[in-house]
Amino acid sequence: MAVHTEFQSATMVVMVRQLVLAGLLVFGATLAVSVTADAQQGSKPPTTAAQMRPAPPGALPPLPRVFFEPVRPMPIVTQVYEFAARHPEVLGYIPCYCGCESRGHNGNHDCFVKSRAANGRITEWEAHGMGCAVCLDVGREAMTLFNQGMSVSAIRTAIDKKYSVHFPSRTPTPQPPKAGAKS
Repeated sequence: MAVHTEFQSATMVVMVRQLVLAGLLVFGATLAVSVTADAQQGSKPPTTAAQMRPAPPGALPPLPRVFFEPVRPMPIVTQVYEFAARHPEVLGYIPCYCGCESRGHNGNHDCFVKSRAANGRITEWEAHGMGCAVCLDVGREAMTLFNQGMSVSAIRTAIDKKYSVHFPSRTPTPQPPKAGAKS
């Protein structure tokens, strides 16, 4: 019986080693793919708010399908996504405070729009904004202030004042151009 137990112990040690090795291989492969994807994304120059064109008039593409309940009612979600599409000159200068800079976001605009064609047409939505109350609230507040006639600089100041005291991080969003300055 002692021989049988020693055999089982040796077999277990071999199995554990194989599992650890397999886990390390999977981790290494995942890391390599992630680094490659990050390098490929980093190779194209980021589009700045000044370079982005608003979506052309007319219908926008359907919002992304998600497998969760949006954190705000759909009419609000739709309004904020449409505002992001039509006003990159606003949300491109408004930071987000949810921590999405770790996802590569540079401003609140990036929480809703993943990519645009050169003419401003939305080619892909960013689903992150549908599930993030901070993103939606920042975007909605910026939209409300813009519709009240505030300048982008004033909106940025108001958003910074309200959110920076509650959230430790924010996206690396550029400051809006000074009034009268060319972008």
